[in-house]
Amino acid sequence: MAAGVKTLEVRRWHPGLNPTEDLLIVENGRFLHADADEDHDGIAVAIVRIRAVRPFVLADMAAACASYFEEGWLAWELTDVRPIRPFSARAARGIYEVEVSTEACETP
Repeated sequence: MAAGVKTLEVRRWHPGLNPTEDLLIVENGRFLHADADEDHDGIAVAIVRIRAVRPFVLADMAAACASYFEEGWLAWELTDVRPIRPFSARAARGIYEVEVSTEACETP
């Protein structure tokens, strides 16, 4: 995402954000299966906004960097992608609050 290659995030749920709200992208190395799952080895890499949420279609595979397609998922169209200086952050399911210093959000 931070490199601009992945322009869609694919999830089963709607994020409930409006297009003017920022979303911190935290990457992690393992799939979080249950709502309480967390990964304390996450890395914050970018701040984005979600322009629109729509059904995920087969033609979205490349933009989502997806390895398989399944009906019923939602494509979050990402916009205003701002790479940041990576820093350690907790990765969890859903949208949650993260304390971020102003310096951490500066572009690298």
